[in-house]
Amino acid sequence: MKPTVARRRWLALFLALFALSQGALWLAYYGGGAKALVGDEQGYQARALGILAGGEWMQGTIWPPLQSLWLAALYALFGAHVWIAQLAQSALFIACAGLLRDFWRRFGGSVAAANGAAALFLLNPAIAAYAHWLWPETLHLSLLLAALCLLARQRVFAAGAAVGGAILAKSLLSVFWPAFLLALVPRGNPRQGPRLVAGFVLGLGLVTAPALWHGWREYGKPMIADSSIYNLWIGLTDRWRSDYVEDMGGVTLPEFLASGATPQQRNAIYLDKVRALVEERGGAPLLASQFGRQYFRLFSAKTPLVSQLPGLACAGHLSAYHTPPWLTRGLSVANDALHALILAAAAFGIAAWRRRPDRMFVLVALFAAYQLALFALIHVKARFLLPLLPFLCGFAASFLCASRERGDADAAIARTLPRLAIGAVLAVLLLFLAFAGPWLDGLCAG
Repeated sequence: MKPTVARRRWLALFLALFALSQGALWLAYYGGGAKALVGDEQGYQARALGILAGGEWMQGTIWPPLQSLWLAALYALFGAHVWIAQLAQSALFIACAGLLRDFWRRFGGSVAAANGAAALFLLNPAIAAYAHWLWPETLHLSLLLAALCLLARQRVFAAGAAVGGAILAKSLLSVFWPAFLLALVPRGNPRQGPRLVAGFVLGLGLVTAPALWHGWREYGKPMIADSSIYNLWIGLTDRWRSDYVEDMGGVTLPEFLASGATPQQRNAIYLDKVRALVEERGGAPLLASQFGRQYFRLFSAKTPLVSQLPGLACAGHLSAYHTPPWLTRGLSVANDALHALILAAAAFGIAAWRRRPDRMFVLVALFAAYQLALFALIHVKARFLLPLLPFLCGFAASFLCASRERGDADAAIARTLPRLAIGAVLAVLLLFLAFAGPWLDGLCAG
């Protein structure tokens, strides 16, 4: 078969599967009546409507402001309807796939691997469904991927602005952002370094300055949002390996907010509670229990999509969707299959990656290490894996596309026996974390 014919058939298959996936998700959301807003979705919606009504653009210190501002802007232009936000975020979701394709090609993957990474990202219903929800995940991810692509092109001011926007969407990068400066180390002309760093910091500073000034004016501290101590307390007191099982986040938040008049007072009170808990349980046993629970929650195949489908509450199902059994089952099977494929293939791709680490590789590795270290302690939900999923899709696609017999082999992959053995061990570990949590917890037993 000619390469052109084969590519057209693959493209036709992808488009058919993408249309099927999107159709199933839209049907799931609206077919049996609109899905109920869950958790923080309600807060983002309420704050957006409050902004439209003339309220403060920054409301509280727990959630960064960008998602509410984004929703308010969409509603002001096109009407206050959730489906307006869903259409806009679906466009961002597709843009994320394009950015991932561009980044992975520059990262060192082949054209086929870059296309495959974008395809895996687009076809996974658990990823695509984020565009339908009012959480800031899709907006944050689009800004993060845009920042990486801009850094790869040395567009430092725009990259800094994108990182600043990502921080305003989710505070995950508040501590990590200086690591982006590693990508600005000049190759041949060291005198370019200060100029590049200054451009990046200027872009980031201009975007975040209004929020930082608001924090300084209101609380005497240049802050955007600070839920770190609250999330640390919840993370240390979580009991289960699956999220939404006797979840205490929503119950504890009002207590946290009522514990002090300012963020500094609340953080001090709950930091004392954290210290008391560490003294009571002991540092080593407490850390061991964290390692035995947190990564099951992070890599869980019970993604936010599955958690919101109809099911048993004792297993962490919110039944926010009103899907018929056949659609519930179809989405669950597709979720599990794509989740397992991406994790397992990514494990082999990481183990078999043989390109010499460059600055972008180091940055991505540090980002992954930062997230894994952070989520060893703080409150974890399965949706917090999303920022790592584009890179997992990239490694997965590179491994799946690698072939010694074909001319389009991915030169980044070395399928040697030792590397494959390491990949197999890592794949088994990730799949165990993804699927074994409910079994280990004995959810719904008896």
